[in-house]
Order: sequence, then C-alpha cells, then structure tokens
Amino acid sequence: MTAPSRPIYLDYASTTPVHPRVRQAMEPYFQQEFGNPSSLSPLGRRAAEACERARAQIARVLACHDDEVVFTSGGSESDNVALKGVALARPGRRHLVTTTVEHSAVLGAARDLQEHFGVEVTHVPVDERGIVDPASVAAAIRPDTFLVSVMLANNEIGTIQPISETARLVHERGVLIHTDAVQAAGFLDLNVDRLGVDLLSLSAHKFYAPKGIGVLYVRRGTRLVSLIHGGDQERRRRAGTENVAGIVACGTALELVEQHRPATCTRLTSLRDRLIDGIEATVPGALLNGDRWRRLPNNVNFCFRDVQGETILLELESEDVYASSGSACHAGSQDPSHVLLAIGRCPELAHTALRLTLGAPTIDAEIDRVLKLLPAAVRRLREMIAVR
Repeated sequence: MTAPSRPIYLDYASTTPVHPRVRQAMEPYFQQEFGNPSSLSPLGRRAAEACERARAQIARVLACHDDEVVFTSGGSESDNVALKGVALARPGRRHLVTTTVEHSAVLGAARDLQEHFGVEVTHVPVDERGIVDPASVAAAIRPDTFLVSVMLANNEIGTIQPISETARLVHERGVLIHTDAVQAAGFLDLNVDRLGVDLLSLSAHKFYAPKGIGVLYVRRGTRLVSLIHGGDQERRRRAGTENVAGIVACGTALELVEQHRPATCTRLTSLRDRLIDGIEATVPGALLNGDRWRRLPNNVNFCFRDVQGETILLELESEDVYASSGSACHAGSQDPSHVLLAIGRCPELAHTALRLTLGAPTIDAEIDRVLKLLPAAVRRLREMIAVR
C-alpha cells in the first residue's frame, strides 16, 4: 500500500470534513436558490421545500415523524433546548437526572438550571469503563423529576451507554428521557423507538456536513418551551430564519452516513482494534480508557503514564499527525477531563490522555504510520523526563 498523504487527521470526533456530495447539495442555496423559507415568493417556496425534504431525510433515519425534527445551530443548542425547554414546560417539577460523563453542553445546561431556576441535579456515577447502570439511573428518579439525560456514546472515551434499557426503566416511572447522540451518527442505530427516547440531539459537523447546523428530535406529545423567540419557524419551537444550505447539508449527510454505516463500522472497527492492540504491544504502561469492546468503532483513548497528553500531541504534530487530548470543547483548559476522573483516573494520570478518532477517509497506511510514530514519541518524552 502506498504511503498516506500528509497530514494524517485522527480527530474526527472533534469535527469532520464536508463530504463532496454534501457540498454539491448545498451549492444552489448560496446563489440561485437563496430565498427565505418564510417568504411566499417562488424562491421562498423552493427554499421551504428544500428544508422539508431534508427534514424527511432525517426523519427516515430516526424512524420518526417529520414534524418531530427540529433544526438548531448544533449539538450544544439541541442539548440546551432539550433540558431547559422541558424544565420550563414543567414548572412544578424541579429535579433533573444525568450522569457524570455527559458532554459539557448537557452539564452546562444542568448547571444553569441549578443556578438560575432552582433545579436540583443528580449526577449518576459510572463504572470504571464509563458505563452507567440503568437501575441506578432509575433509582435516582424522584416524584419531581422532569427529565433524565444520558448520552448515547461518549465523546471522549467512546463508551456506548445502554440507552434502550435505561429508557424502559425511566418510562416505567413516568419520566421523559433525552439522549445526546452527537457522536453516534454514522456508527449506531438512531431509530428513536428502538432507543426508546423522547428527545435526541445531533450535530451535523460530526457526520461530514458543515458546522452550525444541528437537530433536536422531539417526540410528539412532549411539551417543550422555545428558548429563542421571534418568528414561527420550526413549528414555533425555534424562531429565526432557517439556515437552508446547512439544513440541506444535514439531511444529505445523515442519509449518506446511514447508507454506509454497516461497511464503515466494520472497516473502522478493524482499524480501531489494530491501533489499540498495537499501542498496547509497543507502549509500556499504556492504559486504555473506556470499555474495550462496548465503544464506538472509531474511538481510541489512552493514558500514557509520566507523559503529558499535550506534549505527545506536539510530537505527533511535528510529524503532521493531528489528534487531541480530549474533547475539543475543552481545548486549552488546564483542568483534567471530567470523564477520565469519573472512571477513576487520578488528575495526574488524566493529564496524560490522548484521543485518536478515525473517520471514513482513514486508511491502513495511516494506522501503520501512527503505530511507528506514537511509541517512539512516548519513549523519547519519557527519556527526556528521566534525564531531568
């Protein structure tokens, strides 16, 4: 196999490039078809029709009704609308249940509800693999619980949560459940009935569409207060002129990744396992974070004792290999990952983490190169520390 072209990008959990077919689908809505979907002109009607076609594409993947799909600016807005919108719609209930490993958008929304609306939040712990016990989630529910929020797959360590079983137990107690599925698109089944969820968040730039567009699925009958007021767009659930090009891209991209999901998962799982096995065989003391098998097909996350994750990143970047030390939302933060702390890593060890996430363009030769460069980088850095 020929050597991989440089650079080698292994940060697909952070963001993905726009697929050529997605870019092609968007193109007309920047120039020729620039109408406002709320306008009654022919341009406006065609823009509205394009939005509804995209809504139908997404609904087919989620196996839901078209009118249950709400377009947002991204995963963070979808998470915030889910938590705050349900909280405001149920003013008599003041308790939220979530987990210790959620994305910062969920944890931040929960914290805001605590500080400004007097909501009490229960954070259910996870085990050393990062998996939450459905029974523990259900046990945390109180008579005044308005929502449970448990992510489908973790953005840092790739752990897949038992959402269907959790949802069943939550519904037995008469409570709604939301899942942040931002990292799951293109890898896991998003059928909302099989998942059993009432609300689900997606972000298009995680599945080969542009940044700035997302989805919130809201099951029929779920009361939700809009957080953005103005016009009547999105059936009065989210005011503001629609991002038509982004919406078209989102529908096209989700349909594409769903079509290729079985083949993509098989191929990336093989590459993921080869990368994990290779690191464990060549880097002494490497500690895999998250469950070995119950993880996303594209996620590899290790702690490397005695070496800062940021310094490993710099070593790899000098060879045009790009990865991350954790969630892109915390880039530049000096605090250890809350996810790694939640699975029992001490702060010192959590700072040694490196996340390598694969994508559709990832090839075998890139894995081969990383398996040469990474062990050498860790060995070199450890030798430098030893000399000091």
